[in-house]
Amino acid sequence: MDLFETENKKIDPSKLPLAERMRPVSLDNFVGQQHLIGNGRPIRLMIENNDPVSMILWGPPGVGKTTLALIVAQAVNADFIQLSAVSSGVKDVREAISQANYSLKKLNRRTILFIDEIHRFNKAQQDSLLHSVEKGVLTLIGATTENPSFEVISPLLSRCRVYVLQELSKDDFQFIIKNALENDVLLSKKKIEIEDENFLIKLSSGDGRRLLNGLELAIKLTKPGKAGVIKLTNEGFKEAFQTKHIRYDKNQEEHYNIISAFIKSIRGSDPDAAIYWMARMLKGGEDPKFIARRMVILASEDIGNADPYALTLAVSTFTAVTYIGMPESQIILSQTAAYLAACPKSNAAVAAIGSANSDVENLPNYDVPLHIRNAPTKLMKELGYGKDYKYSHDYEGNFEEQQYLPDEIKNKIYYVPGNNDRENRIRERLQKLWKNKKYPK
Repeated sequence: MDLFETENKKIDPSKLPLAERMRPVSLDNFVGQQHLIGNGRPIRLMIENNDPVSMILWGPPGVGKTTLALIVAQAVNADFIQLSAVSSGVKDVREAISQANYSLKKLNRRTILFIDEIHRFNKAQQDSLLHSVEKGVLTLIGATTENPSFEVISPLLSRCRVYVLQELSKDDFQFIIKNALENDVLLSKKKIEIEDENFLIKLSSGDGRRLLNGLELAIKLTKPGKAGVIKLTNEGFKEAFQTKHIRYDKNQEEHYNIISAFIKSIRGSDPDAAIYWMARMLKGGEDPKFIARRMVILASEDIGNADPYALTLAVSTFTAVTYIGMPESQIILSQTAAYLAACPKSNAAVAAIGSANSDVENLPNYDVPLHIRNAPTKLMKELGYGKDYKYSHDYEGNFEEQQYLPDEIKNKIYYVPGNNDRENRIRERLQKLWKNKKYPK
């Protein structure tokens, strides 16, 4: 199963996508990721030492994860098996392991198992890989666009190295374009002019494969002019990509500006603005789970006990987005953003933990009052641990006043309920219970 005796060599190049025709076959013509493949860097070293290790390649789409796996397998002369987590199950994994085991024992050949979108494998599917990876039956290379700390089970993660692939730079994209126009077996024979290379790069959204696919389609949609020159205009690129350019770079200032506008719109109770900025983020390629995480934080930070259901809804939204994916997730995100924006607001939880943190950092470590200490041994009981503790449920209203804070700060108030219907009721109840405390309004 030597992938590199590829059928592509027998196929008419015009039948292959440009991105496939231009796929690098060695590190020397691989674009980007010099922190991993440059001289003395980890992936180049493992190839030079002929000693591949199991790894997770984490990075955005179109930065070379699949290509890098292919190059590693070819360079170390290993069999290559590729699975997609979207369409493969435990049965497919077991068949791959069986084939790898045969190749190792009977043919003395290593196998690299490449799993694209490994974050989509469930726990059982990931578990099925553990033994073979640990015993060296195969070398696993997983590719993911999601944080592996959240999406890959800990036992498998501990058996792999995680390498972070970075978005391609403008220089990288300019090289990819130049290389395609000059060296592709088909495009090199055409006269192609590009009106605005930067516009093409922006439309690619950081994805090298998307760039080449869009470039190829734009060429097909453009009729040659005088002397056979194909002039690629911005309008032609818009038609090819079927989208207008959304100014939103996930690693640059606009990213932070728009997420800031989104959060502040919800905090300011403007659902319309919140949904607009959310749409901008989604159209710009933002990870919907990033948006959902921010709403989980906001539900406590800016709403809190003014509407405790807000946190429940936000957490449910994150779960739903994780299960469902785009484009349907945008509906769920829109519902939650609108609800959170419409909620009454309170930052009492933020102020409470901030005040408590300040005292913990700046005041002495006061002793726990004896009556609420744990008393698991006879000696501790003899020392007074737990003595005179009043079990709240034994009293009317499930409450009997007693001291819980250290003597030195016994009347300190950290949580000050906000000025909204629900927290006003909370304030009234607390004030009735704690006669010696004065809850400000």
